[in-house]
Amino acid sequence: MIRVLLADDQSLVRAGFRALLDAQPDIEVAGEAADGEEALRMTRELRPDVVLMDIRMPLLDGLAATRRITGDDTLDGVRVVMLTTFELDEYVFEAIRAGASGFLVKDTEPEELLRAVRAVVAGDALLSPGVTRRLIAEFAARSKEPAAADALARLTEREREVMALVGIGLSNEEIARRLVVSPLTAKTHVSRAMVKLGARDRAQLVVLAYESGLVRPGWLG
Repeated sequence: MIRVLLADDQSLVRAGFRALLDAQPDIEVAGEAADGEEALRMTRELRPDVVLMDIRMPLLDGLAATRRITGDDTLDGVRVVMLTTFELDEYVFEAIRAGASGFLVKDTEPEELLRAVRAVVAGDALLSPGVTRRLIAEFAARSKEPAAADALARLTEREREVMALVGIGLSNEEIARRLVVSPLTAKTHVSRAMVKLGARDRAQLVVLAYESGLVRPGWLG
């Protein structure tokens, strides 16, 4: 059972998400938070698998709450998915770099929300890949952090190749077809790259691919 915490200051939004999620046989809503401080407290208490986190909330915004959650080693198993009203929101990129696993636009289709929750728990795919890749491409150049090019020295040539393909949004199956290897081999290379670079999940691996210069925005399809 996938346990989800809803964090949004709009009760109607939470109610809509709860109705959809609780109707699924493999998902349950563990709790609801109306502000960032409450979201942080409930995450520590409930240890949900996924936190659906609104960016703009009172007391503590979603970005600050996300940084605290992803920076807490005791919450390593919790995945944060940002909720936003706008597809291109610079705070979303900051949240992904800080450790959020992706983001969803609030008016996303119900099927996409359910797919996203399941995908982020499985760690198999970056959420909303087309929009997320555009967002990362837009804001990677504005990064205030130093380039991570030196970190790539830890990777083998094949791992760098796989990381670049992850960076342009390919799934493990698509990477496997591109490199003529098995999906399991592709997944192993992705996992090893994540471990060597200290990436929390594929979303952070994508960010590192851009920030290191391994992938450039102009390569997006």
